[in-house]
Amino acid sequence: MPSSRMMMESNTMAKEMAVRHHLLPGPPRRRTAHNLSSSSLRKSSDSSLLHKVPCAALRSLLANLNDVLLTTRLFLLFPAVLLAIAATYLHFGQVWVFVLSSIGLVPLAERLSFLTEQIAFYTGPTVGGLLNATFGNVTEVIIALLALREGKIEVVKCSLLGSILSNLLLVLGTSLFLAGIANLRAHQPYDTKQAHVNTALLMLAVLCHSLPLMLRYAVTSAEHAIVSGDAALHLSRACSILMLIAYLAYLFFQLNTHRQLFEPQQVEDDDDDLVIAQDDEPVLGFSSAMIWLALMTLLTALLSGYVVSTIEAASESWELSVTFISIILLPIVGNAAEHAGAVIFALKNKLDITLGVSLGSATQISMFVVPVSVIVAWTMGIPMDLDFNLLETGSLFLAILVTAFTLQEGESHYLKGLILVLCYAVISVCFFVIRRRSADKP
Repeated sequence: MPSSRMMMESNTMAKEMAVRHHLLPGPPRRRTAHNLSSSSLRKSSDSSLLHKVPCAALRSLLANLNDVLLTTRLFLLFPAVLLAIAATYLHFGQVWVFVLSSIGLVPLAERLSFLTEQIAFYTGPTVGGLLNATFGNVTEVIIALLALREGKIEVVKCSLLGSILSNLLLVLGTSLFLAGIANLRAHQPYDTKQAHVNTALLMLAVLCHSLPLMLRYAVTSAEHAIVSGDAALHLSRACSILMLIAYLAYLFFQLNTHRQLFEPQQVEDDDDDLVIAQDDEPVLGFSSAMIWLALMTLLTALLSGYVVSTIEAASESWELSVTFISIILLPIVGNAAEHAGAVIFALKNKLDITLGVSLGSATQISMFVVPVSVIVAWTMGIPMDLDFNLLETGSLFLAILVTAFTLQEGESHYLKGLILVLCYAVISVCFFVIRRRSADKP
């Protein structure tokens, strides 16, 4: 069994690297709020039965499977991955495929975070930080790229917009509300410096979305003339390049010059099953983690493809617009693992981590995933721009504005969270009542 031998050698190397990790001088491994949020959904599993397996190679393989599949509180959702694949090939119906695929993406997203954290043990803090930044919203990236390949620009725009709105209003609002209820008489502070950095970047993002929209209306009303009919598209591509430059500067700011602003306080808990405290050594070897990362990424891409190809069928069956499903339903399900982690830390009054998760994800999607989607569409000859239409762009601007005002004091209470949740509810109702054109039209 070559694969078993490779995993056994990989796990042995993990232990050796862990020992060297303690002996070599250097800064301690830094964990981001996203890492800690995912860690809140991990648990220790009982591996006592593995010692009874006589074959060493088989025992190592089973231990590896145990470390990857059973050390998460979401392991009960893994069967949805297999059921989604089976439903596709057995023709159970596109709605079933859509539902099962959406559920299956939840544990896969959490495991991708776990595996990138394992790889970060061997790559150093800087490369590890870049890995976490890249794979932090890999599900959204894959869905966007697959939707672009099918020419579903509306799905791309709406799903990315929905992820931003969900993080800013639903995740943050729910977390602050529940934290306020659970810690009603306690002081609920958070560091405003990180919030100010993220909201500034979000304002830059909404500016880049607003300019193509305003240009279109200015030309339509004959207030201004343009050189060519594709001026808004060219403007969007230029803005996307500038947004990526700003995001790279943000990563340098976060991982190098001002990393102390983004280092969440370490959390310890008496519950042995809640693996939140900082891990001192990896549980997987580098080769094993890379193999699992590739496998989980392939499964994520497969299920994301199912979601994209069946979203119209779900829309017709449920009598909901594709816009509503893309903006409201998909982000709620796709980011459920990360959202649950943010709420768990909020209940423990660790609001810096909660803000790091919600604002960090919103910033990454708006400043990285969206411009990358525009540039990739450019290379594919697809005319995707940053004009998300008036209602969508207005909702984004108001969501960022409300969030920025809510977080400016540095102390939270349940009313702040309730206001954010109600804002999300109003936006949800708005997109529920509208009917948009088919998702396959640009």
